[in-house]
Formats: sequence, C-alpha cells, structure tokens
Amino acid sequence: MTEQQKYRVVKRLDDLEIREYEPCVLMQLSVTGDFMRAGNMAFGPLVRFISGNNQTGQKIAMTAPVIQEPTATDQHLVSFVLPAGMNPDDVPVPTDSRVEMVPTPAHFAAARRFGGGWNEHRFETEGEQLLNAVKAAGLVPIGAIYWARFDPPWKPGFLKRNEAIIKIERPKAL
Repeated sequence: MTEQQKYRVVKRLDDLEIREYEPCVLMQLSVTGDFMRAGNMAFGPLVRFISGNNQTGQKIAMTAPVIQEPTATDQHLVSFVLPAGMNPDDVPVPTDSRVEMVPTPAHFAAARRFGGGWNEHRFETEGEQLLNAVKAAGLVPIGAIYWARFDPPWKPGFLKRNEAIIKIERPKAL
C-alpha cells in the first residue's frame, strides 16, 4: 500500500475537512504547459529521482498524493511528498537540476475531497467550491489552491480520489 502524506483531521464541516499536516519534504519541479500536460511533464523527472536518479543512487518509495499548484498562466509546480520522517539533510541531491527539495513545516489546511477523473475545469470548479466553503466557515486562506491526486492514471475514474486543498491560518477555535 502506498504511504500517504500525514495529517490529522481537526474538524469536519459539510464541504471540507480542516487538517493539521505534519512537516514533510517535497521534491518539486516547475513546468510550463497547460494544466494536463504540466502534470505529465513533471512526473518523469520526479519519478526518476525517487527511482535512484540522484547523486547517491538511493531509491525512495513512492507516496501519495502528487501535488500540482498553478503559479501563473501555463506555469505549475508539481511535487512528490517524500516518505514521512525523511530528514531534509538525508535527501539525496537530484542529478536533474530542475528537481528541487522543499522542506515544508507543519501547517493547517482545508481540503475538499472528490472522486472521479480529473481535468482543468473539474479542478477549478472544486477549488472554487473549496474557497467558498473556507470563507463561509470564517477561515483565513493562505496562498493558492492546489490539487492532490492519489491514484495512477490507469485507475478507473470512478475509483479515483482527488482533493482541492488550500493552506489556512490556524483556526481560532483550536
């Protein structure tokens, strides 16, 4: 079973979960292209990194989700989450200079889970619904909405798990 990024559900609301994520390490690549092509373009270099295309030849287990965040028109950050507990000091240096390590501190986020296939319109619609629910709940969003894909492309769409996520300030009620 594929390890998933670690978090604790703090509260469930109708349209979202409020989560507290553990610190993690992301391996990230910035790519230029439309939404669908960006994920495909970044996947190869990232999977090569975890398959041993790094300065020590170390293989690293695949985890879920694959994260994609638009940063500008036709510009996206695509990230793999490294296994829990991996210390940034122990992450091998990528041989592909486009792949970067990004230590990520613990943080709060709001997430909206949805099933089915993915495309840019679907993710935008789910992201808008997430942002509306975050604001309606009185939460303060931080940064941009990003998307998490948990399943391989060959899995039937009706079985896929996807999420729209946005970081938030620590909820006052905690």
